[in-house]
Amino acid sequence: MSQARKIIHIDMDAFFAAVEQRDFPQYRNKPLVVGGNPNSRGVVSTCSYEARRYGIHSAMPSSHAFRLCPHAIFAAPRFAAYQEASEKIRAIFYQYTSLVEPLSLDEAYLDVSDSPFCQGSATLIAREIKAKIAQQTQLTASAGVSYNKFLAKIASDMDKPDGLYLITPEQGENFAAQLPVQKFHGIGKATFKKMQALGLQNGADLKACSLIFLQQHFGKAGLHYYNISRGIDLRPVISQRVAQSIGVETTFAQDMMDFSHIQTQLLQLLREALVKAHQKKLTARTLTIKIKYHNFVQITRSQTVTHSLLISTESHLLALLTALLKNTEVGKCKVRLVGVSLSSLQTQMALATYQQMDLFYQSV
Repeated sequence: MSQARKIIHIDMDAFFAAVEQRDFPQYRNKPLVVGGNPNSRGVVSTCSYEARRYGIHSAMPSSHAFRLCPHAIFAAPRFAAYQEASEKIRAIFYQYTSLVEPLSLDEAYLDVSDSPFCQGSATLIAREIKAKIAQQTQLTASAGVSYNKFLAKIASDMDKPDGLYLITPEQGENFAAQLPVQKFHGIGKATFKKMQALGLQNGADLKACSLIFLQQHFGKAGLHYYNISRGIDLRPVISQRVAQSIGVETTFAQDMMDFSHIQTQLLQLLREALVKAHQKKLTARTLTIKIKYHNFVQITRSQTVTHSLLISTESHLLALLTALLKNTEVGKCKVRLVGVSLSSLQTQMALATYQQMDLFYQSV
């Protein structure tokens, strides 16, 4: 085990609710539910630890949450605030390693096996990351440290909130053996019931099964259960670092003054940038135009929208460009270069999570 990897799993504590309690002092130390209105068919997105004491949890109908705790505060999600905090947190991760695999806005795996920081100690790196998150965002995170992703994720949940838990290579196999199967990440309700019917209660029970037996009953997942019951997980941390921006520009052969022509050129450039974003499986919410006049004076104008620009209609994109252009000298001064760039980028997987959270709120 001398060449064991060093994996950290960071999981923010009650992330959406924590952001709300940070930004609104009147919510602090009170049961807070972020999600749908209790008078609707909305769902709980997340809730504060004060609310969890009443049995409230994520994905629960808001109406049920209200019955459990009638004096709870119900707040609509503010996704822009959560995205802003997530970007700050992710920037901290990249100070220590380029191998960062975000799972959602509030959790990620980090492979720090080759990180030169903190004398190469994953535990010390995790402690520093937690401290920086607290300092820069006033939010708390829990960290799990181990030699693979499976155990690191389990470890991050061991001492919440504001926890830090280490599972060493020497401890891994015994730790997995004692773990109830319902605690194994990836084993859902249906699989748990099937395991119960087979008399499989914990990792030791899984470990006692042959690979053939597990594959017969669980298909391709059988090999995964066979390995993790022995503390083995060879899945790598897959870096998904998002570019800061995507930009395209063009220099005119002759300086241009015609507003309509410049507008058309910018729309074409925007289409090209959106195609690039789609190819990279990224979404964007901020559009910036760049104008360089004939005298080489250069200006930029930006607009951030609430949804992904990739799903905008052609007419909406044109309206955005027109609004930005009206705040320039285009049509009055000659222009030699125009460009557009997309920013506020995130993976399309993160957008899917975003949209799912939005459904919690929009459901009526």
